[in-house]
Amino acid sequence: MSIPVRIHVVVRFSCLLVVSWIVMTLTHELGHVVGGWSGGANLVDLELSPWRLPYSIHSPDPHPLLTLWSGPILGVVVPVFAASVIRRRPVWFVADFCILANGSYLALAWVAGDPHLDTPRLFQSGATTLSVLVHCILTICLGYVRFRNGCIFYLSSNGSSRETNVSQPPDSDLN
Repeated sequence: MSIPVRIHVVVRFSCLLVVSWIVMTLTHELGHVVGGWSGGANLVDLELSPWRLPYSIHSPDPHPLLTLWSGPILGVVVPVFAASVIRRRPVWFVADFCILANGSYLALAWVAGDPHLDTPRLFQSGATTLSVLVHCILTICLGYVRFRNGCIFYLSSNGSSRETNVSQPPDSDLN
């Protein structure tokens, strides 16, 4: 692979990662906002900047489990739904990142135990260990396999030049 082609591959992959991070943080945090709104919570503070750790604060929150679970659930469902409708490889890459990131976040927040992160707050609000464990296992396993395949595709020499419509076979020469 020539140096200009390699630079193109790295730049494209880096851009996909940045977009993936932004989409993941927005869909996850807006999921909390939608969950809080649906449960009658009052949103008192919201930070959506992707270069900071986004957060939303609801007070009072009559249904904190709804508010808290809506972040990781909608943070997965919304990107996967968008990818299913749009059916383009870069959109699936973003969705796969979101699947992996939402599960990984809950798992890491569980280990960290920081009371401001979602997992300790889920447990404090009555979520079962099994529910969090199942979410983490499903999203991390599925997300890892799918995201890894996307990384291999985009970091390979032919991933940068092939058509990105996922409705075509991977070895298709159609543009």
